[in-house]
Amino acid sequence: MRKYFFILYIIFFLSACMPRTVRQGEVGVKRKFGKLKDKILYPNLYFYNPFFTKIIKISTRTQNLTMNDNFPSKEGLNINISVTLLYRIQQEKVYDIISNIGVRDYEEVLLRSVLRSAVANVTSSFFAKDVHTKERANIEAHLTEKLKSLVADRGFVVEAVLLKTIKLPEGLADAIEAKLEAEQEAQRMEFVLQRERLEAERKRIEAEGIRDAQKIIADGLTPLYIEWKSLDVFRALANSPSTQIIITDGKTPFLINNEKKASNLSTK
Repeated sequence: MRKYFFILYIIFFLSACMPRTVRQGEVGVKRKFGKLKDKILYPNLYFYNPFFTKIIKISTRTQNLTMNDNFPSKEGLNINISVTLLYRIQQEKVYDIISNIGVRDYEEVLLRSVLRSAVANVTSSFFAKDVHTKERANIEAHLTEKLKSLVADRGFVVEAVLLKTIKLPEGLADAIEAKLEAEQEAQRMEFVLQRERLEAERKRIEAEGIRDAQKIIADGLTPLYIEWKSLDVFRALANSPSTQIIITDGKTPFLINNEKKASNLSTK
């Protein structure tokens, strides 16, 4: 009889001390007799009585919430946007989140509503075309800051807000694309004109250099200099083996070579 009593006691003891593991990327909170304990359970092994106590675990890893809806632009157009919120839960705020919002409901009750409101608020400050230009990153930055200010005190850390799929009203996308192509063509033409201006400036500077060089040479060609250079020419011609006759007035030489001399003699 005692043996059976002992076995029953062991079974009761084991059932009254169930183990529960809180893993990495999780924290837990005990709920005993329906009341939450404010002590945060960090990753470890815990024992609890399953008849009176429950360990509620919640993930603190990065999570994403995606929402697709129509949002207004600055000019009053509706833009279909798929937006994703990357967030995680602060470990120190797990007790407040579970007690005030709930374990499974915080995305629907809080985050989704706040995200929809923030996106509508920010997109209404931008034109529809901005979501297809470099302003897109600016819109995402505004959304991130807006969400941080709205949910930081509630225990949520906003890491990023990303605009994914964007569908503009029919016809507007083609108009924006045509406008962007026109802007790119205008920028290309501006580049071509700037290049031509630089080339014209280069040629002008080159022409001024040639003009100045010619002016310097012309100023240096004095009569005495020319006569002195002529003497050098006469000296070179006199020493040349191919030169036979030099006729000059003292300024300009006239050469008669062997072939011309022979021709003149035969004519005579």
